[in-house]
Amino acid sequence: MTHQLVLRKPLAFFDLETTGINTAKDRIIDICIVKAMPGGEVITKSQRINPGMPIPIESSLIHGLYDPDVADCPPFKAVAKGLAQFMEGCDLAGFNSNRFDVPLLVEEFLRADVSFDVRNRRLIDAQRIFHLMEPRNLSAAYKFYCNKELIGAHGAEADTLATLEVLDAQVQRYVGMVAKADSGADLIFNNDVDMLHQLTANKNVDLAGRIVLNDKGEEVVNFGKNKGVPVLEVFKKEPSFFDWVQKGDFPLDTKRRLTEIRLRTLSQGK
Repeated sequence: MTHQLVLRKPLAFFDLETTGINTAKDRIIDICIVKAMPGGEVITKSQRINPGMPIPIESSLIHGLYDPDVADCPPFKAVAKGLAQFMEGCDLAGFNSNRFDVPLLVEEFLRADVSFDVRNRRLIDAQRIFHLMEPRNLSAAYKFYCNKELIGAHGAEADTLATLEVLDAQVQRYVGMVAKADSGADLIFNNDVDMLHQLTANKNVDLAGRIVLNDKGEEVVNFGKNKGVPVLEVFKKEPSFFDWVQKGDFPLDTKRRLTEIRLRTLSQGK
């Protein structure tokens, strides 16, 4: 394989398979680096890694790697220097790499006490280019699913009718296919409103997403210093939190939902 990119230094494309999506806590279990050289040559290096922790089943179902697959593989610390040397002097590229792969890789290098500074590297994210250059709006969806140009875009009636056509076409196109919801559940795409709701619903408690449900179904704060902390815990350690939100510049819906939680806890004597 060769490439036609105009490069002044090697460009290392890389992708990670991991135990999860938390860049601070999760670990790499597979890494592939494809180094595009200035002369057109392409050099590939792959390495499976024992993450030192169980691989959650929901992650294994996505990438197909299970604990036995990496049981005899080296830990990241054992291969970190070799990987850093392979990527030395390279700019970095990937798909969604700026938001996920680069931060997680740097965390792993830091844990292994291997110097890997990205400040002097160019970071190229092909997903970002894709989203910038290919519209992801109603007009684009209407053209893709219905093969029609949206006349009168941004007019309420035209947009609403087009959305109906788009959803109708989506159901016809994807019926019978497996879709993964944000909850991690695999859903069979079908012409059913309950399924469509499950597929597109989020974990927001309030519409603004200032309060969300965690994996345990607990209401947690989703902003500021208390992000990720259950609302009940915040009430206990910071009694003024409730009044601060009520008096602050927060949406009325957020204040309403927080009030409901507050009243519920008071009635239960928590």
